[in-house]
Amino acid sequence: MPHHDLVIIGSGSGNSILDSRFDDWDVAIVEHGVFGGTCLNVGCIPTKMYVYASDVAQAVREASAYGIDASIDKVRWPDIRDRVFSRIDPISAGGRRYRASESPNVTLYEGHATFTGERELAVAPTDGGAAATLSADRVVIAAGSRPTVPACIAESGVPFHTSDDVMRLDDLPRRMIVVGGGYIAAEFAHVFDALGVDVTVVTRGPALLREQDELVTERFTALARDRFTVHTDAAPTAAEQRPDGTIVLTLAGQGTVEGDALLVATGRAPNGDRMDVAKTGLELTDDGRVPVDEYQRTGVEGIWALGDVSSPYQLKHVANHEARVVQHNLLHPDTPRATSHRFVPSAVFSHPQVAAVGQREQDLRDAGTAYVSKVQAYGDVAFGWAMEDRTGFAKVLASPDGTLLGAHFMGPQASSLIQVLVQAMVFGQKAQEVATGQYWIHPALPELIENALLGLPLDV
Repeated sequence: MPHHDLVIIGSGSGNSILDSRFDDWDVAIVEHGVFGGTCLNVGCIPTKMYVYASDVAQAVREASAYGIDASIDKVRWPDIRDRVFSRIDPISAGGRRYRASESPNVTLYEGHATFTGERELAVAPTDGGAAATLSADRVVIAAGSRPTVPACIAESGVPFHTSDDVMRLDDLPRRMIVVGGGYIAAEFAHVFDALGVDVTVVTRGPALLREQDELVTERFTALARDRFTVHTDAAPTAAEQRPDGTIVLTLAGQGTVEGDALLVATGRAPNGDRMDVAKTGLELTDDGRVPVDEYQRTGVEGIWALGDVSSPYQLKHVANHEARVVQHNLLHPDTPRATSHRFVPSAVFSHPQVAAVGQREQDLRDAGTAYVSKVQAYGDVAFGWAMEDRTGFAKVLASPDGTLLGAHFMGPQASSLIQVLVQAMVFGQKAQEVATGQYWIHPALPELIENALLGLPLDV
């Protein structure tokens, strides 16, 4: 049985642990999917390349607001798709090649890993060959997550797509049903609608983006209803495909919806339940994650975990942070670093964009926390006038003394604008200091933040 100093399960953020400081370690990487992980191949990067193209298409459709008459002559879906994957696929292949043949201290095992003991693994090859067995002094579980699919669809025999494959469609469908109400559903609904597909969104909840601040949820859902056909409180109960290829989805209490393609975007599940982690002595959390402490250590000596398989945040920037923590703690076990999840920002790259950090107003209210708030409209600052924006806003939450508690944006460039407040919260700057202690370029869009901060009714 081959024995290694370190085994990393997963080639996403786990792969980034290895740098020159590990050159004298005997390392193994196990990967059963496409090399590079979710973000590179089926997540953050390719989806945002599609979103950008769709944003351009949407901007053309909305150009009349600026006195410009424009129209879209044609959407060349194969060209859009190939622009994305002609860049993504070589990066993935290059990463695999580098680890397989150009990293002398690394052994790449391609197959599905399951634990057979505390730090022992069996790797079943993807080609169906004999399983390899290996052991290690240290193991990092960075096995990611997978799309979830409701049983009524998964067991129906009806063809469906998930975020893992929908971006590689050969042709755009005329009509698409999107099942889900979270960020994945919101982003793909925007992409396909902007490219000319008739989109129907189906969610079992009362609104879209329910994990967001209540004002974002309310306003985003209203805008989505203006753009797509949206069915809320509509749990799918059955799916069938007619002889002509039409997919029919039955909704609880709301009849049926039809489409030519079905995208299931109901979330992602951690992959720990597919690895026999109980053989190590570990028990998964109630929501299926591998439990870790603040140092990313599991309860078993020598086993760490990071990213979607263990983190409450299924976000690449969180996985990268956790990977840096694990990297340090592998190299410096006597002086471990802790992970910080204090102020984790997130964004939804739909139209409009949404971004958030910190607490939501409903959480503060439910906890009885004293707070003040300010909602600042994009349309009340000069650059908002230039954009003719009538729906975007920034919402800032703070304690009465100016301590920033949360921020929620909906509108153009939300994912970039919010970084100002992420930084302020991380470094403990109060609202009045951020607002008045620096120049804000006029008439740039960050004046939205300045005005929101100045508008907080503080007790100072």
